[in-house]
Amino acid sequence: MAEQTAPPQSAGPDAPVTDPGKPDGAVVRDALGVGIAVGLSGFAFGVTSAGSGLTLLQTCALSLFVFTGASQFALVGALAAGGNPYTAAAGAFFLGIRNAFYGLRLSQLLALPRPLRPLAAQWVIDETTAVTLPQPTRRAARIGFTVTGLTLYVLWNLTTLAGALGAEALGDTGTWGLDAAGPAVFLALLAPMLRSSTERVTAGLAVLLLLGLLPVLPAGAPVLVSALAAPLVLFLKGRGTGPGETPTEAPTAPREAR
Repeated sequence: MAEQTAPPQSAGPDAPVTDPGKPDGAVVRDALGVGIAVGLSGFAFGVTSAGSGLTLLQTCALSLFVFTGASQFALVGALAAGGNPYTAAAGAFFLGIRNAFYGLRLSQLLALPRPLRPLAAQWVIDETTAVTLPQPTRRAARIGFTVTGLTLYVLWNLTTLAGALGAEALGDTGTWGLDAAGPAVFLALLAPMLRSSTERVTAGLAVLLLLGLLPVLPAGAPVLVSALAAPLVLFLKGRGTGPGETPTEAPTAPREAR
């Protein structure tokens, strides 16, 4: 009945579908749940970074200015393994570049005023994207993005500081396995977003490349090579599409938004 009395007001395919049924409180509750759960893993990054030889200032600067957990863990992990700093930085960069593609989609959903966009760009990460995309309205999307980003940014930086300060008390950080906390959280959030078979095949191939090349290539390099999984799968899929066929697994924007 709600759809009959309150039809969608937006005309473009990239505009959120109007659904007044979800209250603001529910959006805030979901956003806080993600922000708090993931923000606590900043402690693991602080411990791992300090145990890898980075100073307190360097560790906190990474969380303040880089603020993308998987890239941060990749960088300090490669450095701890004795990898070249340039290779480690390149691996972290290519992991973080996915946020630019998130930004293309979120900019359409949020439609923020131009002066706010550079500030909002700092919060375009996996978690804010995961909370924002399913929201039924632009208002809900903005609330989800803001609450998730603010909660996660503040808590991640506070726990990074606490972890770096407590690293000395923990001793050998490698024995605690805390370096796996960040990637584990990232994978837990990523897995539900792999909806099509193409996405699953790409992710599986990337994992196989990464694990197979770890003993062979220097630290940081396997991450770079695993990124080749995406263009390889797309190339093979394109060759398998006949001249009269169209790919059936390309979701439209409204389906992704649901």
